[in-house]
Amino acid sequence: MSWIDWLETRLGFLAIPRLIQMIAILNGLVYMLHVFQPGYISLLTLQPALVMQGQLWRLVSYIFIPQIVFQNQSPTVQVVFLFFYLWFMVWIGDALEQAWGPFRLTLYYVLGMIGVTIAAFFLGTGSDTTFFLNVSLFYAFATLFPNMQIYVLLLIPLRVKWVALISLFPILLALLFGPLVTKAAILISLLNYFLFFGPLAFSQARARSSVQKRRIKFAAKSMPSEEPLHHCTVCKRTELDGPELEFRVSRDGQEYCLEHLPK
Repeated sequence: MSWIDWLETRLGFLAIPRLIQMIAILNGLVYMLHVFQPGYISLLTLQPALVMQGQLWRLVSYIFIPQIVFQNQSPTVQVVFLFFYLWFMVWIGDALEQAWGPFRLTLYYVLGMIGVTIAAFFLGTGSDTTFFLNVSLFYAFATLFPNMQIYVLLLIPLRVKWVALISLFPILLALLFGPLVTKAAILISLLNYFLFFGPLAFSQARARSSVQKRRIKFAAKSMPSEEPLHHCTVCKRTELDGPELEFRVSRDGQEYCLEHLPK
């Protein structure tokens, strides 16, 4: 039994069905409030200093802020982007909930929130957006459904695994060449993905290594032996000493070459 199964047997009642769908709806409502009252967003962002002053709702409220509100785009572009963003979020949420069940998806998202919060509090990364939460959801989706096809920009058909690898490229660059704080923030913010898929990847690697060892061992046993099959009792020569040699078994049960075969 994995640690996730152990938690589910004891805390399964904490599962939130259709969690991602509800978050998507609240993202849409927050955007509408932002349109009419732009300053409203500042009350929801994750700001550790304000949390320490008692504004504890910020530990949760930041997940309801759509990323588009932080970008300088025209209202029309924002609405179009928001529509596809929410639709994609609901689609991924449905797929993950069907594959995992409500408890595992809830646990995965909460662990992601914990990672983002730790990065914000202890590394000062300003992780007051849902970027890494959305990335971790997408990577979980790509890991479970790597060959599912989506249309990038509604025109380009690509398998999910290739889209995930392309989106992973800037993150890998930051991990390789970014400052230590950035590297730590990325790893901590993706804590949920590592906890869920790390043990699986490790066990699969061990299984592949075990299979490879068994194949090598089987191949070694299947190779022709260098030990001779025939040998002469008198001269001790074998078929390896010359392909022209012939051997016979005498009435005494011993094997001889034709030269030393008893009359």
